[in-house]
Amino acid sequence: MEYKDYYKILGVSRSASAEEIKRAYRKLAREFHPDKNKAMGAEDRFKEINEANEVLGDADKRKAYDELGANWKAGQQFTPPPGWGGGFGRARGRGAGGFSGGGADFSDFFSQMFGGGMGGGFQDFGEPSAPDTRARLTIALEDSYAGAERQISLGGRSLKVRIPQGVTSGQTIRLAGQGSQGGDLLLELEFAAHPQFKLEGRDITATVNVAPWEAALGGKIEVPTLGGTVEISLPANSRSGQKLRLKNRGLPGKSPGDQFVALQIVVPPVGNDADRQVFEDMAKHFAEFKPRS
Repeated sequence: MEYKDYYKILGVSRSASAEEIKRAYRKLAREFHPDKNKAMGAEDRFKEINEANEVLGDADKRKAYDELGANWKAGQQFTPPPGWGGGFGRARGRGAGGFSGGGADFSDFFSQMFGGGMGGGFQDFGEPSAPDTRARLTIALEDSYAGAERQISLGGRSLKVRIPQGVTSGQTIRLAGQGSQGGDLLLELEFAAHPQFKLEGRDITATVNVAPWEAALGGKIEVPTLGGTVEISLPANSRSGQKLRLKNRGLPGKSPGDQFVALQIVVPPVGNDADRQVFEDMAKHFAEFKPRS
């Protein structure tokens, strides 16, 4: 049968410690797990990784495997001596994340070395996937609009988190291997309350104050956006509560959101006789205007 170099499969040296083998296995198992990696050949690679770990992760099996000697190389044919693998019993596959491979056997090399192989195939890949750690991360709307990097502290460690453009509240960012006990860290995002913007889906709304003469005459006004202040044209005869639309100024995405500018007319205070006279003249001029009709 064909000799298989399990050290090469896991990418470790023959002198690797048990902890180094464990780390290498977990990293590769996460990378090639069929639930996460749909590439052609990923499932076969995943099974090969589990086979290598089944041997090198067990001190007795590793010792027996190492007795093959350094002269054996992957691809060569190997005939085990009589009784080789006795006492190891039936092998059980260990993997990452509960994948069930239904009927896929370990290799002939593994089976003949350790007595009987898998029989009915991979039945449990549940170990050694460590439990995921979950936490909440509060971000600003601007972080989603432009993308950002955030530095967080967890268990005395400092981690850099990349916030992709267009994320929304409730989405999760996964940091592989950064949770407790070597599991993944899952950060659920939530938006902080914003002093200027209200969010609905991917659309945002900002209320902007305008003077009565600006609303009546129209003109250029400055309004805040998530990307900074911009100048827009205010139509003449604008009304309080009217909304102006700024296309694609909301949160990014396949269907980007828009920004709405809600107008609010603000009347200046009457501070002296001259101010009062202006409003009295306006009242006379617009005597036929019925604001509540």
